[in-house]
Amino acid sequence: MLLLSFENIKPKIHPTVFLAKGSVVSGNVEIGEDSSIWYNTVIRGDIAPTVIGKRVSVQDNSTLHQSPNNPLILEDEVTVGHNAVLHSCVVRRGALIGMGAIVLDRAEIGEEAMVAAGALVPPGMKVPPRSLVVGNPAKVKRELNEADLKEFVRIRQSYVDKGKMYRQLEESPLERE
Repeated sequence: MLLLSFENIKPKIHPTVFLAKGSVVSGNVEIGEDSSIWYNTVIRGDIAPTVIGKRVSVQDNSTLHQSPNNPLILEDEVTVGHNAVLHSCVVRRGALIGMGAIVLDRAEIGEEAMVAAGALVPPGMKVPPRSLVVGNPAKVKRELNEADLKEFVRIRQSYVDKGKMYRQLEESPLERE
């Protein structure tokens, strides 16, 4: 992992965060407790702040960035799937961003909502809480049910647990012959 200051602003990373090798975090970025930032993810806080809450998973190859005067905010318990791009948006508590999804400037993803894999959430779109959006551009498909929300909890907890396990593995890597 690579932590970089930008214009004398250092990232603030809680000591329980798992930062995978190959991840890059720079500038005005704050990451909360028990969160995990996976392999080859880039989080740049060089234009506006990026605030990542507690128990957030940002999975492999994701990119998080901002535009001027538009911070990027991921509230607690958000799951961001592999290869997602988040740019100057707000993702509310418990939401899930699917693999390869793109969420653009000033979009807001409601609490416990889901952006489907590959969806494009256009600038300024407000996704209602507990709803599923799909497509390009994203459109509301349906309300989420209790089974969906239970699956979000399972996924989230699995990444909190994996982050702790991987943190220990990277602290004591395998010896090579």
